[in-house]
Amino acid sequence: MMENKPKLSKYSIKFGLIAGIIGLVFGLMLFFQGLHYEQSAVTTVINISILFAVVAFCVNQYKKDNEGFLKLGDALKLGTGVALIAAVIGLVWYFLLSNDIIEPGYMDKAMDIAKEKAMENNPQMTDEQWDQGVAMQKKFMWMAYPIGLIFNAILGLVAGLVFGLILRKDRPE
Repeated sequence: MMENKPKLSKYSIKFGLIAGIIGLVFGLMLFFQGLHYEQSAVTTVINISILFAVVAFCVNQYKKDNEGFLKLGDALKLGTGVALIAAVIGLVWYFLLSNDIIEPGYMDKAMDIAKEKAMENNPQMTDEQWDQGVAMQKKFMWMAYPIGLIFNAILGLVAGLVFGLILRKDRPE
């Protein structure tokens, strides 16, 4: 039996910070190129890929440091921990951006772009209907933060499951 099992929290924090910083750099790249208003599938896939790649490195490093052994439960915890820490960094970026700290008028411009797209997709929508929708959306804007944490935790859990199943190796008894 091994006496010095590596601490999961050490790996979650280290790799969560790595994932968060890479995601932040990606967000800054989009910001400086004026692409941060785009809600494209490509951007989402890149963000999820960053998380999955960092979780893969985290689980693999933990296994190496644990004498080549990995429990599925440990991989699940690592994936979730990494994802939650990365999510906190991402949500701080979103908070700074959406509250006019980084870019004054960001939410107004984002709403204008969204209105254009909504009117294109639904030409019979009136300005009154749009305003009602915006008012409703503003009431629930605070929910973006817990939903972001939950969504990232689920993604981290899935990533931990995938890489845990691939790399799992139980310690012989």
